[in-house]
Amino acid sequence: MESVYANASVSITELKKNPTAVLEQSEGFPVMILNHNKPTAYLVPVAAYEALMEKLEDAELAQLVKERENEPRVKVTLDEL
Repeated sequence: MESVYANASVSITELKKNPTAVLEQSEGFPVMILNHNKPTAYLVPVAAYEALMEKLEDAELAQLVKERENEPRVKVTLDEL
């Protein structure tokens, strides 16, 4: 069984007919693109993609903080910066 990461799907044929309508009907959410009834891609509106990239960046920064939390600390004053 395949995981599905969209609430809506559309065939490539439908997408070719009117891509703007597909995006408008998606209401800002990803749409799974089907080719011969098999998932082949996701169409992700700009706002959703940007939000996803922000979350990914936050997760990467959180991981970096976690990796560095036990490193020795160096005290500095504002004048030293």
